[in-house]
Amino acid sequence: MFDRDNWQEIVETIKKNKLRTGLTAFSVAWGIFILIVLLGAGTGLRNGAQSQFGNDAANSIWIEGGTTSLPYKGMKPGRNIQLTNTDFNTLHTDVKDIEYASAVYNRRQNENITYKNEKGTFIIRSCMPEHVMLEKANIIKGRFINKYDIQECRKVCAIGLPVKETLFKDEDPIGKFINAGGTQYKVVGYFHDPGRGDNDRIYVPVSTAQKVYNGKDHVGNIWLSTKTTEPERTTQMEAEIRNTLSHKYNFDPKDLNAVGVFNNTIEYERVMNMLTGIKIFVLIIGILTLIAGMVGVSNIMMIIVKERTKEIGVRKAIGATPASIVGQIIQEAVFITSLSGYIGLVAGIGLIELVKMIGLEGDFFKNPDVDFGMAIWAIVILVIVGAVAGLIPAVKAARVEPVEALRTD
Repeated sequence: MFDRDNWQEIVETIKKNKLRTGLTAFSVAWGIFILIVLLGAGTGLRNGAQSQFGNDAANSIWIEGGTTSLPYKGMKPGRNIQLTNTDFNTLHTDVKDIEYASAVYNRRQNENITYKNEKGTFIIRSCMPEHVMLEKANIIKGRFINKYDIQECRKVCAIGLPVKETLFKDEDPIGKFINAGGTQYKVVGYFHDPGRGDNDRIYVPVSTAQKVYNGKDHVGNIWLSTKTTEPERTTQMEAEIRNTLSHKYNFDPKDLNAVGVFNNTIEYERVMNMLTGIKIFVLIIGILTLIAGMVGVSNIMMIIVKERTKEIGVRKAIGATPASIVGQIIQEAVFITSLSGYIGLVAGIGLIELVKMIGLEGDFFKNPDVDFGMAIWAIVILVIVGAVAGLIPAVKAARVEPVEALRTD
């Protein structure tokens, strides 16, 4: 069925119907191209979202003070809730399943930083020792803020790699002093943080910042990471945090504006579910596009069979079997579909690789890629699609009676 004569006849048939064959092949190639590009884009979006969450602890809860919006126990709304060091210690002690915790003073802004004749503008951020674990920062040399820095309100700092390169060049910064808004801080270590913009920072002890900026015992944010990623448990922790603070500050636990409690585990789950939905959606779109291509192949094969009715009648008259006629037409359909599908597959992967090569990736779109197994399945589907597309006209051709076929104009 797949002899040389068959292939020559297939080639001749394609040459006679260049436009129709080209349009059909284009529809199949375009379908697989769109499928591959959409799948790659979906993977890129998912990787970008995972990267954004992965740069910091995704299994985390952020807490910040707010303003009451509901009356409670005779008190009017509009009261400001200011978190303190005591709140940090209470939550850290009383709420179970906390892995790491840090408190940040409100003061977080760009400062002009100088060292000798070098200067630059960087973010000063106060924090607790476990903040380095929450940020997933890697200490290159020296150390991060420790508990003695907090207890003694030391004027020390850990700096990001860009800060070190800007101010110190090739000089070792450990033990040197930088000037930040008139305050001298001793560099005790420098780090690299993969998060966007998280390298251009200078971390100082929260207790030091509270003194330097006259912040009393106030904190702007409390950041906790959880030992579990189970949404049910983190939701319970969220409720425990809100109830603890509502009891201390006398606000309605249902008042979401009084204290902001942001559960990043739930947000991460929501984003991942949304991206999974997008991936399924684009997969459906790609499959529907392939089906449209299959219909196109089937239509052109029907036209070809109609145009070759007399030829088929002659072949049957001289002894050609229905199986050989069906086989040849299916072979032709599979050939057109597979070749055009392969071209679309290569073009789609080529576009994805081009996007990566010229650096069009961003913070929310990283490493677009198509799973090799998915590409293999796409090729297999194409072969099946080609066979199915050619089957109906092939069966129709095999049923043509020689005498009837020879009478066809």
